[in-house]
Amino acid sequence: MTEDTRSSADAPAVYVYAVCRTEEQPVLGGPTGVTSESPLRALALGPALTAVVQTVRAADFTDDAWQARLADEPELERYARAHHEVVCATAARYPTVPLPLATLYHDEERARAGLTKEARRFHAALDRTAHHAEWGVKVYVADAPARKAPEAAPQRPAPGAGRAYLDRKRSLRDRRERDRTDGLRIAEVIDADVSGLAAASRRLPPHGSRVPDERRTQVLNATYLVAEDRAAELSRLAQSLRERTGAQVELSGPWVPYSFVGEV
Repeated sequence: MTEDTRSSADAPAVYVYAVCRTEEQPVLGGPTGVTSESPLRALALGPALTAVVQTVRAADFTDDAWQARLADEPELERYARAHHEVVCATAARYPTVPLPLATLYHDEERARAGLTKEARRFHAALDRTAHHAEWGVKVYVADAPARKAPEAAPQRPAPGAGRAYLDRKRSLRDRRERDRTDGLRIAEVIDADVSGLAAASRRLPPHGSRVPDERRTQVLNATYLVAEDRAAELSRLAQSLRERTGAQVELSGPWVPYSFVGEV
């Protein structure tokens, strides 16, 4: 949806944060956005749809500028956080479809035209996510403790030592396979129970270990669209699943439902 702004890098551009549904002029107090040089403002798109926009310098959003920003993690995080804060503040007041970071148009007229073309998709996303929030569920199972081989003075291998070594290796492999199967079974149980409470769900690729000595394996990384009035029920379910399965169930949210608005 972002327009190519290379031809007018020194000119102003219109940055779009989100599209919300409200019959009235939206209240936009709170976050200042990605720049302090201009205020956030509402851009009416048509019946009940309003975009939250801000005038920015196009030079700050050229391909070269973003390439430099991608190599500057604190600066990239500052932009992402500023964008997210505006989205969250809007979503706290109105049903909202968040737009991707750095969605730009040359001017208001082109922004209005481009966004209005997507009105049907915005309304469909808002119908699906209104009064719902996104929750993340990550499930971990503890790794089986490694058996420490007893220290022994060097000596000639006893008869049958080679066979014993192979048996230990086979036993370790079988145990890891059982742990993996058990972990997957637990993941399926938890996903089924949480999905039964949610309006929609998405499975994401599990994360690897984040620290070298982490002794647990992530077996489920999923996100769920849950009605606002079922948040307490979700928390109770997570606690019940921890007690029933013995797994570490990490619940995060509520979040703006980025994962359930589709490609807009």
